[in-house]
Amino acid sequence: MNSFRNYVHSLKNDIPASIVVFLVALPLCLGIALGSQAPSLFSGLIAGIVGGVVIGVASGSQLSVSGPAAGLTTIVAAAIMKLPTYEAFLLAVVICGVFQIVLGYLKAGIIGNYIPVSVIKGMLAAIGLILILKQFPHLVGYDKDYEGDEAFFQVDDNNTFSEIFKALNYLTPLAVLIGVVSLLIQIIWDKIALKQGGIFKIIPAPLLVVFVGAGINYYFEKQGSSFAIDPEHMVNIPIAKSAEEFFSFFTFPDFNMWKNFDVWITAGTLAVVASLESLLSLEAIDKLDPYKRISPTNRELKAQGLGNLVSGLIGGLPVTSVIVRSSANVSSGAKTKVSAIVHGVLLLLSVAFIPNILNLIPKSALAGILIYTGYKLAKPTLFVTYFKKGWNQFLPFVLTIAAILLTDLLKGVVFGLAVGFFFVLRSNFKTAILFVKDENNYLIRLRKDVSFLNKPIIKEYLSNLPDNSKLLIDASKAEFIDKDIVEVIEDFMIEAPTKDISVALKPNSQLQDSFGLPLLEVETGGYAKLDKKTWNQQVNN
Repeated sequence: MNSFRNYVHSLKNDIPASIVVFLVALPLCLGIALGSQAPSLFSGLIAGIVGGVVIGVASGSQLSVSGPAAGLTTIVAAAIMKLPTYEAFLLAVVICGVFQIVLGYLKAGIIGNYIPVSVIKGMLAAIGLILILKQFPHLVGYDKDYEGDEAFFQVDDNNTFSEIFKALNYLTPLAVLIGVVSLLIQIIWDKIALKQGGIFKIIPAPLLVVFVGAGINYYFEKQGSSFAIDPEHMVNIPIAKSAEEFFSFFTFPDFNMWKNFDVWITAGTLAVVASLESLLSLEAIDKLDPYKRISPTNRELKAQGLGNLVSGLIGGLPVTSVIVRSSANVSSGAKTKVSAIVHGVLLLLSVAFIPNILNLIPKSALAGILIYTGYKLAKPTLFVTYFKKGWNQFLPFVLTIAAILLTDLLKGVVFGLAVGFFFVLRSNFKTAILFVKDENNYLIRLRKDVSFLNKPIIKEYLSNLPDNSKLLIDASKAEFIDKDIVEVIEDFMIEAPTKDISVALKPNSQLQDSFGLPLLEVETGGYAKLDKKTWNQQVNN
């Protein structure tokens, strides 16, 4: 009952946000269907509707929005070309959904909990930069690359950066005007209008952007001006002339293809990649959530599986939780999952009843919305914040961004995880073993978990000890010591008398049980000059 009241109470935030997400999702659904080489652009809209309504209801996330994902376009395009028919591909999507549901019950969602925050923040910033860079050509009227492409190398043989320079040679004046006006409206709305309260808080700026953009172009069309935007630069939703034709857009899988081995390979590939992208997106959106709610990852896998099952059954592309739509949802002030659900309903109603009106929207207006969303994700202050946190946080952050920009989302995140893992190991090397010297007195303290990876460090410390020195090995605070480390210590204690090195060992229970000889437990002061400030601070730490 309380949840229902929360949903009702949040409608004033969720409904405007759902309109923004709808406007963002519309061109992306069409663009991703085009990039996936699907036989009908309507398959992308089906996936968007299912992602909003079905997954929105089933998911435990309050802010995540699902739909067709740019990260799957290469896999989908290859599968559609390889499989005998599109209906065979739809069967693979259905099986993919079943696999994901099984993964949810196997609690595979725990994988998402092992992604470092610096990598997540880098992923969000990278998506923001991709939106800015990729949408710039659409903003100025150059549409050779499909909407929603996130890969560095593009279908028109350009890359993210060369596409921008090429677009500058094909400027469409009216598209540029609409794009600039779109950005100015959003900036003024955020900086000035929203502070006035009242109606300004009810009307989302992107909705005004769409009306103004469509109005400007409509005016020039009615004037018969040559500056009017070419139809190729407008939203292009398939239009059904009757209810019968509308329902003909839906396609059903061919279950007779279940014996085709390639169908199962495609299904498995889609399940793994879609699940990883969904978990990554879920972690990222939880970081953006102003209420810091934690979404249940295993439930999300089940919800994504159900979504793919339904999408495949009615002719849609595979779906994942997607960052662009989800971040637009957050930045528009959504509070609950009602926003995602309503955006799916809006997609369904609009393509069924008002496709002619939606086809009046210039892509430059929508590009302006996406570019401003990208700016919110990649604000300069975010880079400053991570730089102040130190290199162990800043480098994984910026390298994740660079890797995503130069490859794609999944490859970039994998690279970011590798960098993050390196810094975790580096940090462990620094903190697991403490080495202190005071004249001829030495202390090696083993702290936390000392793995075999620390073996080279401790061997170096021990081998460099001078003759006639005194050493205390303090392992009393170590929770775990690898057997390799124990063996190194034991060998050194046997060797030490030959160098006249006095060794005392303050063990933990693990070391006490490992050695077959009685160990000398000593006070640290027995091997240190207590009048030395540095020694005191380190030894007594």
